[in-house]
Amino acid sequence: MTFAALKSDIRELYEGATPRGVRFRYALLAFDIVTVLFIIATSFLPSSETIETLDVLFGVGILADFAARLLASRHRLREFTRFSTWTDVIAIVSFLAPLAGEGGGFLRILRTLRLLRDYQMLERLRADSSFFRRNEEVIFAVTNLAVFIFVMTAIVYETQKFHNNQITNYADALYFTVTALTTTGFGDITLPGTLGRLISVVIMIFGVTLFFNLARALLNPDKVRFPCPTCGLQRHDRDAVHCKACGVVLNIPDEGS
Repeated sequence: MTFAALKSDIRELYEGATPRGVRFRYALLAFDIVTVLFIIATSFLPSSETIETLDVLFGVGILADFAARLLASRHRLREFTRFSTWTDVIAIVSFLAPLAGEGGGFLRILRTLRLLRDYQMLERLRADSSFFRRNEEVIFAVTNLAVFIFVMTAIVYETQKFHNNQITNYADALYFTVTALTTTGFGDITLPGTLGRLISVVIMIFGVTLFFNLARALLNPDKVRFPCPTCGLQRHDRDAVHCKACGVVLNIPDEGS
């Protein structure tokens, strides 16, 4: 197989609308979800030979995916201006060469953000899953909040584990992050010093914002995503006949009962 043919095949898998391409991208989605679950689960477990072996296997899988995406890209240098590219780099380094230490492993959770920024995958999910279409905003809000919690837990643990005897493991760091985010503030765990106070402020400000976004997504009236053909308004009441912005007839597809 020539290099050009290989590149064409990879582009079909990552970008094509063929059944093979769709199946491949769903398999990638499943792999990404399993990777995230593995990251979360092993963050609370002691290091072992089995976990280290799985680390390498996941790292090789992500590296192969990363290399294939670069090969398929028509603008390779532009790929490195995207946040999702660097989250993959962080994940690969943390799996294959955990230079940042065990606390840095939590930063692998940033890879979840790539699931939310893959335009083709989102379009496929909207087309194939009525559950995703109905709950897209909630799914996004939950994922963004979860990523923020776990990343801030990593930062709290990594910055406090050597000099704060109140934080001795991930559970302590996660507990502080959640109590700070909810502004409960029990006071049994605190972050001393200027850096600790700044971290607490970041958790409270951004965490509360993400929490309110989740609450808004849960409490808002049920909406359907359907771009208005005239003004482009994206979300409408499920039973809407006319666009609220411009009044044009919408003809929103009905999935039936």
